[in-house]
Amino acid sequence: MKKIFYILFIIGCFTNLFGQKKPTLKQAHKLFERKAYVKAAEMYEQLGTKKEVLQNLGDSYYYNFQMLNAVRAYGQLFFEHKDSLKPEVYFRYANALKGTADFEKGDAIMSEYLGYEQNTPKFMKNITRNSAFTYKLVLMSKNKNNGDFGISFFGEKVVFASLRNSENASYGWNERPYLDLFSASVNNEGQLTNVEPFPEEINTKTHESSAVFTSDLKTMYFNRTGEKQVEIGNQRFASVKIYKAEFKDGKWTNVTMLPFSSDQYSVQHPALSKDEKKLYFASDMLGTIGSFDIFVVDINDDGTYSQPRNLGENINTIHREQFPFIADDGSLYLASDGHQGHGNLDNFICYKLNETDFSKPENLGLTINSEMDDFNLILDNKTGKGYFSSNRTGDDNLYTVTMEENKLLFAVEGVVRDKNSLQLLPGTTVKLFNEAGDLLEEVIVGKDGDFVFNTEPDKKYKVMAFRDFYIPAEAYFDTSEKGKVYIDLEMKVESYSDAEKNIKKDAEGSFFIELENIYFDLDKSNIKPQASQVLDGLITLLKKYPYMEIEIGAHTDSRASEIYNLRLSNRRAASALEYLVQNGIERKRLRSVGYGEARPLIICPKNDCTETEHATNRRCTFRIIK
Repeated sequence: MKKIFYILFIIGCFTNLFGQKKPTLKQAHKLFERKAYVKAAEMYEQLGTKKEVLQNLGDSYYYNFQMLNAVRAYGQLFFEHKDSLKPEVYFRYANALKGTADFEKGDAIMSEYLGYEQNTPKFMKNITRNSAFTYKLVLMSKNKNNGDFGISFFGEKVVFASLRNSENASYGWNERPYLDLFSASVNNEGQLTNVEPFPEEINTKTHESSAVFTSDLKTMYFNRTGEKQVEIGNQRFASVKIYKAEFKDGKWTNVTMLPFSSDQYSVQHPALSKDEKKLYFASDMLGTIGSFDIFVVDINDDGTYSQPRNLGENINTIHREQFPFIADDGSLYLASDGHQGHGNLDNFICYKLNETDFSKPENLGLTINSEMDDFNLILDNKTGKGYFSSNRTGDDNLYTVTMEENKLLFAVEGVVRDKNSLQLLPGTTVKLFNEAGDLLEEVIVGKDGDFVFNTEPDKKYKVMAFRDFYIPAEAYFDTSEKGKVYIDLEMKVESYSDAEKNIKKDAEGSFFIELENIYFDLDKSNIKPQASQVLDGLITLLKKYPYMEIEIGAHTDSRASEIYNLRLSNRRAASALEYLVQNGIERKRLRSVGYGEARPLIICPKNDCTETEHATNRRCTFRIIK
């Protein structure tokens, strides 16, 4: 009996293993439309390499921040279907590549999407150097898998959203628990302590996140996801709404949804102005410029709200702007992946211009932004401390932030290009000189053609770029304590052959100065009057280009012995060199070489040249050395 049972058990196992039906495209699409990205990805992995399969597979990984898998799927999608893809797929693929720190390829794809060149490492380096502050970061929890984010000030405490309530049901998007709100203290090391969930009046069976409080801590605005999914277009989702709650008699009560929330769109990440008369938030409601925009409503004295106003194209892009925060000085902080940054969401600041307008967002640099999502920055200007969220380690985590004044780094940086072709010129030597002309530093630029020198305030400098067979380029600049501390120079150098018609390149790649031939009398090395006129033209050219160095080559005819002709040619080359030195050309820029009869212009049969042919072979050549 036991044997029969065992056989039936084995048969059942094989039936389950090999008898499972392969998922259908319809099933995978249905999960994708419901934003159940984890299960959708599992199905798409089994459904081949059709365009819609690869694109949805890449998107499923992208929306769950699994960038390596997203890059794999998008890479195959681009290999097989690039010409038929929509622009937004380029955007996601570029950011997925940046999320894996592949900036070279990510910038190439993003450049195709934007229509102009991107260089993320260079941009971020520039921004970081010019930022008013740098940011010291401390991870707030030793457990990096809690999914903490959406932090706000709560008196002397903080409030944040988290997945750490493991008793909650799982959410289809990422198969993780639903979000709840928690309060906590922050110790001297910047760590979360005494973490406690909000009561059930606030935390429900759906998501709660992104709370913000009035200064008296008696009113809170927070996000809650709708309990029902609504079909919009070909997708079903539960919108995110803003709720208001009041603290009375020791508990949170009067929990009400704000009137501009809707089942048809989401309103997220509430933020209060300092006077608490304006509420800022992110939304994809009608009238958005892009995916999510920053909006504002007025909070009227009677507790009603104005119509939402979009902050406009100066702030918002066709992509995501989210997590607004208004600092005490009125500055608007936000997260965006539409403004140029390090990749995915970066933290930005917009300075307050007047009661309604802000400056264009400025990236806060590499000390707080990474290649993944960095967002939800909140700062106390008085203490220079604050908090922000990032998924740079894989899951969302909270960090304490300490602002530090960015030490003024005076620097000159630039690239070296060919003046005419604009091609980068790696291998070029760039030198930095002080006002007295002393050489301070020199570098040989790498494959990117760029260079950087540290400098000092209130000084005058000169930068020069040197390259063989090119006219050196130079630029003058000064540094100022109150002026721009970061100076970007583009050194465009021009080759001698582009600048002068009589400088030619031969088949062997050498550059020669074409001048009227210098003729010598038979068995003579003295400079004739005609020769001096030609050499005077060479002197003019050498004085025009004071860094040019040349080789003077002298040649003889084939009459007399080889040794005799070699010695004669050496005397002729030396004679021409001395003429140039006597007329003001530095000896160190000149080299003389006698070639004897070894390189005739005219080769005569049986060495039987005419007198004119012999005279033609008695000549000087002028080759550019550098």
